[in-house]
Amino acid sequence: MDAIGPDVPEGGADFESLAASLRSSSGDLSTFVEVLAEKLERGLPGRVRVGRRSGRFRAKAKRVESVECELGERRYLLAVSEGALETRRATAVRGVVLKSEVLSLDEWLDALARDLAQEAQSSEQSRIALEHLLRQ
Repeated sequence: MDAIGPDVPEGGADFESLAASLRSSSGDLSTFVEVLAEKLERGLPGRVRVGRRSGRFRAKAKRVESVECELGERRYLLAVSEGALETRRATAVRGVVLKSEVLSLDEWLDALARDLAQEAQSSEQSRIALEHLLRQ
């Protein structure tokens, strides 16, 4: 089996490692969303948009309310509203969304990790992002 990098094996193992890494703090919803947004922002600069808002009047700390990650024609969307989490995957061609589906959190994380691992096999930037996400 070929290696994508020193710590990132090719194929299923990198997908499984990434999915586990993304799930690592899923016990507490607010912490999970903050950690996930930070990992994706740092790992995929320019391809992830994070929406944040102040939690309280004059609060300096802002909480994540949405995450959108673009991987090729796939867009992964996560939204938090009043303690509820919604995860969607959309397929867009030339900026036009053709299909959007609601996924469970586990399905969303698996699909995101699978697409990121697959893209890492053909893109140096994605390979570096995958390595970065696995090390966090």
